[in-house]
Amino acid sequence: MTTQRLVSIITGVLIILIILPITLSLWLAHRQAHELFDQELNNYAARVMARSERVKQQTRTALEEVNRFRGETCSLAHLRQLQKMSYIHQYVQSVFYLDNAVHPCAMLSNSLGEKVPDSEFTAPGGYQVWLMSRHDLQTDDKMVAVSNGRYVAIVDPDSLIDVLPHPHYPIHAALIGTKGHQVITSNAPIDADFWQKNLHVFQSTIEKDGVVYHQQLLPTLGAILLTWSSVQPMESSLRHQLMIWVPLGILLSLITAFLMLRLLRRLRSSHYRILDAIRAKEIAVHYQPVVDLKSGRIVGAEALARWQQPDGRWLPPDIFIPLAEQTGVINQLTEYIVRTVFDDLGDWLAAHPQQHIAINFSAADLSSPPLSTLVKQLLTQWQVTAKQIAIKITERELIAPKTACPVIQSYREMGHTICIDDFGVGYSSLSYLQDLDIDTLKIDKSFVDTLEHNRVIGHIINMAKSLNLTMVAEGIETSAQRDWLLAHGVQSGQGWLFSPALAKKAFIHWANDNLQSGER
Repeated sequence: MTTQRLVSIITGVLIILIILPITLSLWLAHRQAHELFDQELNNYAARVMARSERVKQQTRTALEEVNRFRGETCSLAHLRQLQKMSYIHQYVQSVFYLDNAVHPCAMLSNSLGEKVPDSEFTAPGGYQVWLMSRHDLQTDDKMVAVSNGRYVAIVDPDSLIDVLPHPHYPIHAALIGTKGHQVITSNAPIDADFWQKNLHVFQSTIEKDGVVYHQQLLPTLGAILLTWSSVQPMESSLRHQLMIWVPLGILLSLITAFLMLRLLRRLRSSHYRILDAIRAKEIAVHYQPVVDLKSGRIVGAEALARWQQPDGRWLPPDIFIPLAEQTGVINQLTEYIVRTVFDDLGDWLAAHPQQHIAINFSAADLSSPPLSTLVKQLLTQWQVTAKQIAIKITERELIAPKTACPVIQSYREMGHTICIDDFGVGYSSLSYLQDLDIDTLKIDKSFVDTLEHNRVIGHIINMAKSLNLTMVAEGIETSAQRDWLLAHGVQSGQGWLFSPALAKKAFIHWANDNLQSGER
């Protein structure tokens, strides 16, 4: 995967990661507000159910006790027993005796002889339950009647949902019979249209007109517990949650954006740009012929890297090579160039054992064992001699000769020719050559351009002669320059007078023509 593609992916991820925390914070705020609201409704419903269970259990206890009475019915003792049930059981309003579904006796006499209606619900244990609009207390309010055996207990339905109100906002409750959906009791008015239409299909949660309704089945009571509240408390809670979660989401987005932008900046750095160019083979190798100044015949070539830009321009090596050195990718670049040289000219070099290709090595390359191993492998693979691969080192790379010389010596022992490039423009003196075990000295173009007026080039040539070094002059553009260099003992040279740097096919064609013309 190229860095450019990686940058595109990371940019997309960055956008997502910026939006995601804020979106997630909004979602969490909504969820938290809803959960808190639902929890409050459920807690209130649980309290109501607990209260209803206590009332139910107390009513059953009262009926079990009066059913154990074995005295004369409707006697004073019997009536007192019935009266006792309403005293010791706070939720039981009254108890009366049945004889063939008729009230034969009770503590109050207004309903004596009244026939008991059919039950609306049969609870577990055989308890019959129904609503009564008239009873012994002489009120028209509906009361819950529960019968077992020959006794009926009257319970105020309000006691079934009589719990402490919610401390922060109103929550209401109602019991609705599952048979006929008749409202048994309610602590607040109910939208009749709502519960008549919506309770037929049971749903645990219903929201309508800004009110949230929760429903729970109470099978033992034959009823539906309905709790509800306005959504305004939930909205208030939502605003509170937003004040907590949204700043956290924004902070997380900012931190994520900062880290991702740092990563993007790094990926867009020269380090990764050069690596991408290597992977995409955007860096091409061109070859400038080196010719014998006397005969004009080719004796080799210098491998020169060129980096083609998106606009088609070729970036020269004096720009990106130092950049590769600074960013720590020079080893990868040199390995790529070495492989390219063998892929391009391996067969040609094998067919022309007198020809050589000079490849530039940096100081970091000199201390790279993998590069030395790679060169050995490629020499064997392409059947090329080590002498045909000249290692060209810029003078500035040899500031520490104690470090460089052993490495140079190891390459010379392998059979490679060692060439010092751009001598005289670096940091050393002419005596610097005495400490180096080299074969060839390359004269910089800056001296060739001013050879008629520059005395330094004469000293360089004389020093090279005294050390028995072969000389190569670069940047030869005129016949006069060639003749002057030849007259002063320079053996070979390169420059536009002979040929510019050429791509692989153009170079092979030029070299073959040059060799054939020399043979003629």
